[in-house]
Amino acid sequence: MQDSSPDGRRRIDIETWERRALFQLFQGFDEPYHGVCIRVDCTETYIYAKQQGCSVFLSLLHRSLAAAQLIVNFRTHIDDGAVWLYDRVNAGSAVGRPDGTIGFGHYLYRESIDEFVREASLELDRVRARTDLERYPDANLIRYSTLPWFDFTSISHARKLSTQDSTPRITFGKITEADGRRTMPVSIHVHHGLVDGLHVAQFVEEFQRLLHDPEWRPGLPVSEHRGEH
Repeated sequence: MQDSSPDGRRRIDIETWERRALFQLFQGFDEPYHGVCIRVDCTETYIYAKQQGCSVFLSLLHRSLAAAQLIVNFRTHIDDGAVWLYDRVNAGSAVGRPDGTIGFGHYLYRESIDEFVREASLELDRVRARTDLERYPDANLIRYSTLPWFDFTSISHARKLSTQDSTPRITFGKITEADGRRTMPVSIHVHHGLVDGLHVAQFVEEFQRLLHDPEWRPGLPVSEHRGEH
């Protein structure tokens, strides 16, 4: 693997990559994505967002994005036929507009949840005031969406199969409450040439840990508080 370039990414040498055979196999598929739907306990992050008076969606998105930084495979993307490992992965999401249409917002990852939500909230307002569709130019992205009306158990995405794509897609569903805890369905779709089921499981484990500890960021001890399961 080459050293990091000035734009914060390293090109992976596919010939010596341990995933070479898997990558080449799934690159030949018409549909190389696989996906799962899970349920997470988002109680602590939901309460934190409400207490801070900030967006629940952006707070949940940050915890997911922070978890993605910890999983190498979620920071590995295909760009112009080459495979790159990025130092950081950012986020994009669908943004509902007053006229009932959607736009696309893009958010740089910040380690602090408060800094991230503050910047992302400005981006939400900016996109809501526009009428066009802006596409993120770089490959180091996770695409998010939310379906707050549905406690879904499965989901599919619109995809242009003729265009090479490796961007993970994560969707949040309706938050429901039972016995004092709040849970939410989450769908995760990833490119099988880059991400296996094991890596999705590792991501889910970190995501759940960070949902229980909304203020955690690298360099801080992990909170001893955990929700009752």
